[in-house]
Amino acid sequence: MKIGIVTDSNSGITQDQAEKLGVYVIPMPFMIDGKTYYEDIDLTQEQFYEKLRAGADISTSQPSPEAVTGLWDRLLGEYDQLVHIPMSSGLSGSCQTAMMLAGDYEGKVFVVNNHRISVTERQSALDAKMLAEKGLSGEEIQKILYDTRYDSSIYITVDTLKYLKKGGRITPAAAALGTLLKIKPVLTIQGEKLDAFAKARTMKQARGIMLTALKKDLEERFGDGDCRHTYLQIAHTANGEAAEELKEELNRLYPGAPVHVDPLSLSIACHIGPGSLAVACTKMLEG
Repeated sequence: MKIGIVTDSNSGITQDQAEKLGVYVIPMPFMIDGKTYYEDIDLTQEQFYEKLRAGADISTSQPSPEAVTGLWDRLLGEYDQLVHIPMSSGLSGSCQTAMMLAGDYEGKVFVVNNHRISVTERQSALDAKMLAEKGLSGEEIQKILYDTRYDSSIYITVDTLKYLKKGGRITPAAAALGTLLKIKPVLTIQGEKLDAFAKARTMKQARGIMLTALKKDLEERFGDGDCRHTYLQIAHTANGEAAEELKEELNRLYPGAPVHVDPLSLSIACHIGPGSLAVACTKMLEG
């Protein structure tokens, strides 16, 4: 069977990259000052941050059912089955929508709710492509990705509390106190949602907390202290220089381990603002 792999732009995979990788990416819609934009179609990373810094009213949305089924219908003219990997169900309703829509495509479309976002969602799409090339069916790929849904971690530190306050994720009083004390929160995505993890006073301290957490996950959760069977990933929001410095540090700590660097998903960026830095890991699939 010929299996097509679909994900969304929250994976960080651009339209150009998707074409080279042999996967398909649905652009996420954004409402900016009342106008709808589509990520990587008529909204670049640079344009997004320019509007964010200017104080534009930005909200995220999910792809329309017509956008999803339109792509599926087109691809099913070429593929026998599709594996669709949306962003985590805990961060958007797009996963539930896709699962509902797939009910009309029984045996043709398999939606994976494996709680991934950004660089970990990207890795899921690459894993799905690899499994499809090995000859597995859509249903088999869906099961493997679902069974390994907790085999990843993301730790993020933010440069400012302004956007967490704006999105209602922390209270104005907590934001004011945090700004006064120069607190840099470290957040985590373990499974479904974005949660508080720790507090730091400097970006350097926050980076140390994230690297310690990563080390603990590698040793205790994945049983891979040398990082020989785990992908390492770095994501950032308009913070490329710090991301490259972190990559050099990971290369020193885990020589030989593959490290991928990408801008963080804009759907998360609008909640945390520019200047953030994230480190992530995803366990390699066995076999």
